[in-house]
Amino acid sequence: MDEPTAANHPTEAAPSDLPPPMTKAEPQGPRPGAPETRTDTSPRPGTIKPPAPPRTGAISAVVLALIVGAIVALSVWYLTWPAPLIIQGEADSTRVDIAARVDGRLARMLVKRGDNVTAGQRLLEIDSPELLAKLDEAKAGALLAEAELARIHAGTRAESVATRKAEVDRTAADVTLAQSNYDRAAALAATQVGSQQKLDEATDNLRVAQRSYDQARLAYQEAVAGFTPEEVRMAEAKVTQADASVKTLQSLVDQLMVAAPSATQVYEINIEEGEVVVPGVPLLSLVDLNDIWLRFDLREDLVKNLKLGDRIAVRIPALGDRRVTAEVKLIAAKGEYAGWRATRATGDFDLRTFAVRAYPVERIPELRPGMSAYADWPAVVK
Repeated sequence: MDEPTAANHPTEAAPSDLPPPMTKAEPQGPRPGAPETRTDTSPRPGTIKPPAPPRTGAISAVVLALIVGAIVALSVWYLTWPAPLIIQGEADSTRVDIAARVDGRLARMLVKRGDNVTAGQRLLEIDSPELLAKLDEAKAGALLAEAELARIHAGTRAESVATRKAEVDRTAADVTLAQSNYDRAAALAATQVGSQQKLDEATDNLRVAQRSYDQARLAYQEAVAGFTPEEVRMAEAKVTQADASVKTLQSLVDQLMVAAPSATQVYEINIEEGEVVVPGVPLLSLVDLNDIWLRFDLREDLVKNLKLGDRIAVRIPALGDRRVTAEVKLIAAKGEYAGWRATRATGDFDLRTFAVRAYPVERIPELRPGMSAYADWPAVVK
């Protein structure tokens, strides 16, 4: 049989490759004649030192501590940071409510909602037959007053003067006749031929004749002198009064056709054709889009640092959240009190509400009344 070799037994090392065994009795140094052994722990050249096992537990603890610290810090920051205050307002503009000044019925509506109208353009027409009849009556009264004034200025007619002169002559003749009858009756009564009754009758007739003559003479003088200045002024006043009545009714008749006071846009129409029109009730509303602003109602503690001329940054959701800069031009206290919160912990005083009006710095054609406006307060742009 062949002897076993190292090739046939790979797990056994050759005797020359193994270090000599060491015993407790042997000194630590090398024996004389024994092969030298290496005690250096440094790696041999050409060999790779295996890496030290990682300390995964310590790294995980540090990462967890950092995460917890970050969460705590963010929580404290979130709880202590003041919540943002968002104020809401809306766009507003000059609004004109058109109401009728007369009674009647709406005959025609000449515009539609959203129409742009010019100053003086007709908006609607009202029908009122009663008012037209009153106007005709007033015009007739004015003509009568003017005719009376013309008669007074013309004076008394010549025929009237002649008639009154004839009346004076007639009454003068009556006086002459009455005087003759009185003289005869007096003479007869003095000789006791005539009775006292005849004398009394003649006396009364003479007095009546004299009074008639005086009346006719004064009437003749009045006809010749004409009308007095007072009568002329009275006639002129009646003419003025009649003309004023005509103008008043004519102005009301003119209101039957309602026109736009300025260049505006029809915002609302509150009546339909055929409905009864009552004075003072708005028929339609107009808005001036050239005078548009943003209105905010704020508590007085929110406007303490706000002043006229400040510019605020707002956004308009209806215009795609568009950012707009507006200048504050009005800060006015409103008449009513708003129950926001008490100014004292032990009292019942409330903070008042202030109306803030801000005008866009740049004109925005798309901005319409009623659009909402939001701002993060305070939103003052310096």
